[in-house]
Amino acid sequence: MKIARLKPHTGDFWGGLAAMLVALPAAIAFGVTIYAPLGASYAAQGALAGILGVTAIGLLASLFGGTHRLISAPCAPAAAVLSAFVIEFMHGGNLEAALLMLALLGLMAGMLQIAFGSIGLGTLIKYMPYPVVSGYLSGVGLYIIASQMPRLLGIPPDMHLWESLVSLPLWKWQAMTVGAVTITAMLLAPRITQTIPAAILALSFGIATYFALGLVDESLWRLEDNSLVVGTLGGGGQFADIVIGRWEAARHLEWSDVSALVMPAFTLAILLSIDTLKTCVVLDALTRSRHDSNRELIGQGIGNIASAIVGGIPGAGTMGATLVNMSSGATSRVSGLIESVLALLAFLSLGTVIAWVPVAALAGILIVVGLRMIDLHTLRYLKSRSTALDFMVIAIVVCVALTVSLIAASAIGIALAILLFVREQIGGKVVRRKAYGNQTFSRNIRRQEEMEILIENGDRSVIFELQGSLFFGTTDQLYTALEHELKKSTRLTYVILDMRRVQSVDVTASHMLEQVKDMLAERSGFLIFAQIPSTLPSGKDMKEYFDHVGLLGPDSPVKVFGEVDEAVEWVEDRILAEARIPRAEETLLSLHEIELFAGRKPETLSALEAHMQQRTYKAGETIFAAGDSGDELYLIRRGEVRILLPVGDNHSHHISTFGRGAFFGEMSFLDGNPRSATAVANRDTDLYVISRQTFDQVAEEHKKLGLNLMEGLARVLAGRLRYANAEMQALEA
Repeated sequence: MKIARLKPHTGDFWGGLAAMLVALPAAIAFGVTIYAPLGASYAAQGALAGILGVTAIGLLASLFGGTHRLISAPCAPAAAVLSAFVIEFMHGGNLEAALLMLALLGLMAGMLQIAFGSIGLGTLIKYMPYPVVSGYLSGVGLYIIASQMPRLLGIPPDMHLWESLVSLPLWKWQAMTVGAVTITAMLLAPRITQTIPAAILALSFGIATYFALGLVDESLWRLEDNSLVVGTLGGGGQFADIVIGRWEAARHLEWSDVSALVMPAFTLAILLSIDTLKTCVVLDALTRSRHDSNRELIGQGIGNIASAIVGGIPGAGTMGATLVNMSSGATSRVSGLIESVLALLAFLSLGTVIAWVPVAALAGILIVVGLRMIDLHTLRYLKSRSTALDFMVIAIVVCVALTVSLIAASAIGIALAILLFVREQIGGKVVRRKAYGNQTFSRNIRRQEEMEILIENGDRSVIFELQGSLFFGTTDQLYTALEHELKKSTRLTYVILDMRRVQSVDVTASHMLEQVKDMLAERSGFLIFAQIPSTLPSGKDMKEYFDHVGLLGPDSPVKVFGEVDEAVEWVEDRILAEARIPRAEETLLSLHEIELFAGRKPETLSALEAHMQQRTYKAGETIFAAGDSGDELYLIRRGEVRILLPVGDNHSHHISTFGRGAFFGEMSFLDGNPRSATAVANRDTDLYVISRQTFDQVAEEHKKLGLNLMEGLARVLAGRLRYANAEMQALEA
């Protein structure tokens, strides 16, 4: 029974073992890189910190993070930030304070990661602009290469890159040989075998080369005072003394020291979070799973806090070890637990072997890691003007990382990320479409006389369909478009803003709209909002927001409508009223008063009317529904009818509104097919109704009447199509 339970984790064991073989050498190398500026004697402490980091982060991040197959360990961004911090901090020369500050930096970064996950920033961090991430990682890669060159040349770690390159007498051929062999093995290993991880194979070749050189130079066989190897790691008691002594130094800590850690800790937390979530995204794509970003950040933060407490270095979900873990058969987060336990066992059983690891071999591994971090694909951005600015962002971040510091580069990167977002928002057009009052009309089908007046007064109204974000970056663009229309026509009194595609509004945009409202008020005009979103993506209620900033009010020349069509119809009614063409009185029309039969002989119309039905519908009553059979033609004597197109369960789209004197139902009257839409009485309505069969009978007796009716139908339908075409042309333009 027990064997059956263990069986499913066989793949996790082999995956954890393979992942440990990849993560452990890299962690040792990162630890040596971070501690080397403190002095050659601290390389062993650095290696130990790397091992403890693998153990603590791997164990707790797997327990609390929960992403299956993810392996967490010390990583390159952590090594770059921490080594840069040590170099800057070491100007004071206080080694105990430097070790304490390193621990506090990892502790604060872990706390920040927990805070990020708790407030839901996990879903935002992974969307940081690619140029910023690419620039920073390329900068980290170059920084790692630069920091490892002195170790590759066998030069004391307190010398800077340029000093080491010109100090030829200090170069040690033994270190250079070990480093060259390691780099070559690291690059060629994937071509030779996929079974053994490249880092393990390269490190094995480096160690073998070092001991082979010992046959020529016997000093290489000595462990004491040998700067070319990691050195003795120390026993459990010595380790405990180191950790306790480090935290005892906290008694002398001042607030200024802690405040100086805020920016580096924030930088480190962001980078470790990005590195982790980037690995999780790749893992999701390969395994068709979905990770919980916020939970993973909390788990990583707990792991980094634990690592800092026991003297380890911080880390993240690492791509290389994770992919090796997955390809070796791992299926769950148990593989991460196994990896961390095996790393600790390796330290306890192989401490002596680790002491003989050549520093140049670790440097060679890290140089290859740094080379692979440099994103050479971004050079193609120079080929196009549209991506040249993105390349400049990458170049700036890289230059700042190399010339100033990685911490400064992170600040520049965040600032550039904001600028990239603002540039993208400003670059997009906030006005999606524009149409005048003689190009688009309401769905209220009006008489020819009324349409002519609306066309004549087309410059009195304009409709702007807006999109995107209305904020300080796009306010001037919208104001310029509105101001242009107001200056172009002194008759413009109605500005309709279609807000359905607007994503956000800020105070600057609200103030600008208030200015436009005042300009319209001076000419007795109105600023009209249509389809204001009830909730924006941010959760803000736009209408409520407009009310709070004073844009809306009982005496304000601002109107709000649920749909654009309602706003357009309201404007049309006002224009017609001002043109002294009020709505016709609600008296019953006779047949000769309907436009379709204007000029026909009274006796012919009397004969036709005798064959027509007269029907009355109450407001809200359905005249016919979509899908109904029927071929009647309806003529409105009094009232109003709305034509609706069903678009789903209990939903319909308003196609048009027909008023007194108009007709509807002509499609089924002409082709005999079922109704394609629903007709509903908008208010109490009286109709003339004639079926196609009855009409054909009348047309047999009065052939001219039949021809004239068909001609009238064709003429009115052609007119409607012309208006529809004009609207479509305006939309396309």
